[in-house]
Amino acid sequence: MKKSPLILIKPMYIDLSSLNYAFQTKPLLIGGMAMEYYGLRKSGADIDFVLTSADYVSLAKKHPDHLKDLYGDLGVCVGLFELWRTIMLFGYDFLADRALEEETYRVISLEKLLFLKTLGISVPKYEQDVRLLVQKIGDIQYGKDKQFGANHFVR
Repeated sequence: MKKSPLILIKPMYIDLSSLNYAFQTKPLLIGGMAMEYYGLRKSGADIDFVLTSADYVSLAKKHPDHLKDLYGDLGVCVGLFELWRTIMLFGYDFLADRALEEETYRVISLEKLLFLKTLGISVPKYEQDVRLLVQKIGDIQYGKDKQFGANHFVR
């Protein structure tokens, strides 16, 4: 059996300065950019974050013409950024559990990312994302991927 090479991911710099906003709590990176962070696939054009309620309210006041409501999930969409109060009504505290820390943001854990992608599995892209995440988690569990294992799983 051929061993897959370890892919070393450099921390991603995401420039949040265009929002002209000082976050009270680091935003939580989710979606395609989180998939890219873990070296699973390239992201699309947008950058998705989940915010605390306080940060969401402040940003919504700052950008009242950029609000979005998807079945009760409230967001502020500015430029490339989609900043959500909830995803499928799951909030920051739940989704940020075991998140990785970067300088200006946090990255959703593999477990929570798998959870979110599984909820949207009827979308073909998310079904493929679930497969990629399951493979990544398996590689971590069986010692084939050591880059994120220490941050996520206890064997």
